[in-house]
Amino acid sequence: MNSEDTALYRDITDFAHDTPNWVRHGAGIWTEAGLLVFVGLFAAAWWRARRGSPRAFAIAALAPLATAVAYVCSEVLKSAVTEERPCRAVAGAAASLAACPPHGDWSFPSNHATIAGAGAVSLALVRRALLWLTAPLALLMAFSRVFVGVHYPHDVMAGLALGTLVALVAVRLGRDPMTRLAAAMRTSPAPAVRWVPGPGPAPVPSYETHARR
Repeated sequence: MNSEDTALYRDITDFAHDTPNWVRHGAGIWTEAGLLVFVGLFAAAWWRARRGSPRAFAIAALAPLATAVAYVCSEVLKSAVTEERPCRAVAGAAASLAACPPHGDWSFPSNHATIAGAGAVSLALVRRALLWLTAPLALLMAFSRVFVGVHYPHDVMAGLALGTLVALVAVRLGRDPMTRLAAAMRTSPAPAVRWVPGPGPAPVPSYETHARR
């Protein structure tokens, strides 16, 4: 742990205590409930992709899976590094706004930031324009973890980087197999199976069809 990171943690948590009560309360809600926003975005992306090509549906379906893989990677790394939470380790720091996690719930990297980073990138792979929404949400999620006092700045930066890397790799490796699976599911004789990937894009009437009419 370097002194600059610890000093930045102190500066942010001191700033948090100087903010209005509604800001502190909002940060406390967002730092946990913000994950539900990404769940909603995953659901919306899946629903929209049901009218897209098998490849588009494959990427939308992989987005939450890639995020889950990123979370598992974060947990494995936590167990290897075993860094104590700053709300317990930094002497003289302002009290954390959120309850300090118990000993053994390690700090590095931030699971929340990892999930947010993976979610932001994987959703942007579904639709590039979503990056303008998901990137600020992920950064806000990462900052909130330091703001409420439960992570160092380097925890959340590492989490964002880990989530981004895992999402890119997971979607890249899973895209082609998932595309084939989506195409197969759309031709399944079982209605419930066909419903999951949706009907795909509406057929475009050919010139010959119009001519016959």
